[in-house]
Amino acid sequence: MSDNNFEDFIRQHRAGFEEPGPNARVWKGLEQQLKAQQTHTPKVVQLLKRHWLKAAAVLVLVVNSVMIYQFLQFKKQQQDLGTISPELQEAKLYYTSQIEQKLEDIRQYSPEALGLDSTARKELELRNDTYQLLEKELEANPGNERIRSAMVRYYQMKLDLLDKILEELQAKQPGTKTFNHHEREI
Repeated sequence: MSDNNFEDFIRQHRAGFEEPGPNARVWKGLEQQLKAQQTHTPKVVQLLKRHWLKAAAVLVLVVNSVMIYQFLQFKKQQQDLGTISPELQEAKLYYTSQIEQKLEDIRQYSPEALGLDSTARKELELRNDTYQLLEKELEANPGNERIRSAMVRYYQMKLDLLDKILEELQAKQPGTKTFNHHEREI
């Protein structure tokens, strides 16, 4: 076929090449399907559109409840000896500072020089199991004078024990000079 024959063929059959395509009914059906897909939103979004105020109120209540619970737990943890028994607060401050100073002096020695295992070293610390038990008892019975006396006695015994340990450590190592309680305060 030559180029002229080909062009003649196209002119003669032009109407066959230019068909109108799908009819209007098919186009309307496609448009309706597209609109249905565009307007279809998930059920959760639809529910939120209808009930957004209720959902916001529930969210605020949940957040407030959690915050109040955490605040109350924090307040409960912050309740210390001073709020339960104010007259013991001054004794606690004095004894704890003295005990902490002695513990710091003891920590300067090597574990081999101390000759104590980990359990014994833990018992030397201020807030050991006995101390925590006394604090719990004092919280449960703030007016009990025996528990208050036991708390003060605990501090005194702990301080005496630490003094004895320091004296023994100093006796083992005569070249070191540490200050006793009275010299440190001057």
